[in-house]
Amino acid sequence: MSEATTASAWISPAEFHRAPGVTDWRVTGTGPQAVFTATSISHAAGLIAPIVAAAARFSILPDIDLRPEAVVVRVPYREPEGIPAAATEFAATVSRAAAEQGLTPDPSRAQSIGIYVAQHSEADVRPFFTAALGYDDFGDTDAVDPLRCGPQLAFNPITGDSPARGRTHFDVFVPADQAQARVDAALAAGGRLADDSHAPAWWSLASPDNHGVDIASWTDTYD
Repeated sequence: MSEATTASAWISPAEFHRAPGVTDWRVTGTGPQAVFTATSISHAAGLIAPIVAAAARFSILPDIDLRPEAVVVRVPYREPEGIPAAATEFAATVSRAAAEQGLTPDPSRAQSIGIYVAQHSEADVRPFFTAALGYDDFGDTDAVDPLRCGPQLAFNPITGDSPARGRTHFDVFVPADQAQARVDAALAAGGRLADDSHAPAWWSLASPDNHGVDIASWTDTYD
């Protein structure tokens, strides 16, 4: 049983950020995430046991990505409702363990990638993509890699277009304090600003040959 006590089983990203001890963490499109840089793979691996212990203590099911450069810890969305309330205490505990082991938090590296599949309002293409990619349905409109290794897919209808034509773009979810810098970098690399009417929630960019990329930060801030 979790040691966390809360009036609700789920919290928003803004509520997550208001909790103590979570300044190392950011909320991307797939949930809370922290990146702790290391000097070697053995240095990084030292954080695994404390993560596992915290996961058991607070009944959290994290994803852990161990690399020679860093440990990436995620609390993935397993239900569309939101972030588990116990994630705050889990995150704070992991951050303390990382500090004790001399790992350095780098929130600027937190991100998730999504693919936004725009489909005609009369079409339903999600079954095709889940079959082709081996994905599972997630909520009413999305699909996910069962092991959460690949990008999440979102399916949303468009109107006024031919049913035979699909439109797809990338969604790049970054920390709110990194979004403008990412937009500036993409523009400096030859991109074009297609729409900033929703900024700072997200910016719509186009590559030099007109492929679409949205840089989004709203997942890190909404209440």
